[in-house]
Amino acid sequence: MPERKADPKLLEILVCPLTKGTLSYDAVNQELISERAGLAYPIRDGIPIMLPDEARPLSDDHTPAPFPGHQL
Repeated sequence: MPERKADPKLLEILVCPLTKGTLSYDAVNQELISERAGLAYPIRDGIPIMLPDEARPLSDDHTPAPFPGHQL
């Protein structure tokens, strides 16, 4: 079964639930990145999981994969 991609229109309106700041889309890892919160929210089956308990902490060397036009 192929992995579903996140809906770009949905990604445009989402913000970090902790900081209310913008997110960037990491297409390679299927995550939404909140630099301010230092968290990466997973995208599973095309659905962003915006729960802080489900997010992973970002490492200091984390750089989101480039994805033109999807800096949220």
